[in-house]
Amino acid sequence: MEATGRTALYVCSVLFILTEVSTELIHIPSSVHHGIEGKSMLLSVETRFPLDDVEIQGTWSHTRPSGRRTTLVTFTKETSIPDMMYRNHLLFREPNVSLLILKLNQDNEGDYYLNLNIAFHNKTGLVIKEERTVHVTVDVPVSTPVIEKRPSYAVVEDQANVTWNCSVERGTRVVFHWLRDNVTLGPSDRYHFSRDNSTLLINPVRKDDKGTYHCVASNAVSQGRRSRAVELTVYYGPYNLEVNSGQGLRTGEVFTINPGELVFFECQADSNPPNSYVWIAKSRNATQVITEGPRMEVLSYRLAQAEEYLCRAFNNATQKQDEAQFTLVVASLGTGKEKHTQEGSSVSPLAAITVCSLFFISFVVLFFLRRTCHPKRVLMSIYNRPLSEQKRPHRSGMLLLVKGHEDATEDFGIYEFVSIPGKMESAQASCRSLSRLESVQDMHTTIYDVIRQVPETPSHSLLK
Repeated sequence: MEATGRTALYVCSVLFILTEVSTELIHIPSSVHHGIEGKSMLLSVETRFPLDDVEIQGTWSHTRPSGRRTTLVTFTKETSIPDMMYRNHLLFREPNVSLLILKLNQDNEGDYYLNLNIAFHNKTGLVIKEERTVHVTVDVPVSTPVIEKRPSYAVVEDQANVTWNCSVERGTRVVFHWLRDNVTLGPSDRYHFSRDNSTLLINPVRKDDKGTYHCVASNAVSQGRRSRAVELTVYYGPYNLEVNSGQGLRTGEVFTINPGELVFFECQADSNPPNSYVWIAKSRNATQVITEGPRMEVLSYRLAQAEEYLCRAFNNATQKQDEAQFTLVVASLGTGKEKHTQEGSSVSPLAAITVCSLFFISFVVLFFLRRTCHPKRVLMSIYNRPLSEQKRPHRSGMLLLVKGHEDATEDFGIYEFVSIPGKMESAQASCRSLSRLESVQDMHTTIYDVIRQVPETPSHSLLK
């Protein structure tokens, strides 16, 4: 039982040592190496054990793509024996077991195998075997690609195909890809690529295919090399035909303009080459060509209430055409908010000037009327005169009243009855009509009243 336990412990120790050693003894940084033709390549191997404590024995061998295998070098820690066919082409780097290949060529491509036996001095009878494989490729760097387009001239949309071809003078295992306006192109229902992407066929050509094309070539030892730019010109259209105008009001396909207005219309469409345009006036029974070109002008006073027009665009290259029809209506646009806006700019200032003028004239007239017909001034004028002058008008006033009783037609008018305070007791006085008061007494204001009968009881002083 004790012997069995010792045997199990020994086996576990050996397995532990083998596992630990096999994961740490040698290391190759890369299992794939891309070499450039004519340059050197080092197949580096890192040893992770002390060389003084071991004995090593190993070989490097090469298997070509054809399947032929050759032993390149056999080595120990002290010596190396290269194959005589390769001794000027290979360099073995003992004691770290790396292999340097000088002046690579296409024959050096393939898989390189390292077989290594390691025997530790302190572990008698224990030999560890290590194997590694490195794949090597040898390529020629690519030159600047050249792009070719067939046909070399502009093509018509939906009527032609375009074939692009990209090639390089130097380079092996070249990979091509295509750019249009710096966007990578991929296969589609109209884009067809060759196996190595060196050829691109566009079938058929459409408007969206126009632009600047590049070909990019690369391989394992070369970054992408871009060709010169080549333009693809596509004749297409007309598309999106539209009639526009900067004047009037547009509602759908109806343009409304003011009477007497000069209107310009523009006819535009997406097309290459540019379209030729024709403007046509339509009536019930016939059509008439008005003018040619993308621009038309219309004088509204020459129109009836409404007329129909048509703009026709034609592409000479694609032999395609398109039409846009519209109706032109002559009517005042001053309705609703627009009317107030338009009239406000012309009528409002005139109305304001008129109102201000009338107000000023009325103020002046009222001022002069008030100044010439103010009753307070009449009273003050009479009151401030000497007593002798104040009596005289009372007598003449009395005579006037008497005369008025006899011949009313002659003395018909507007009279003023004034009560004058002062030394006179209960004195009443009257003055003649405003016109006579103004001429005799030089008065400027009076109070008007309808003439009425003078009291029959005059003052005592006036009867004397």
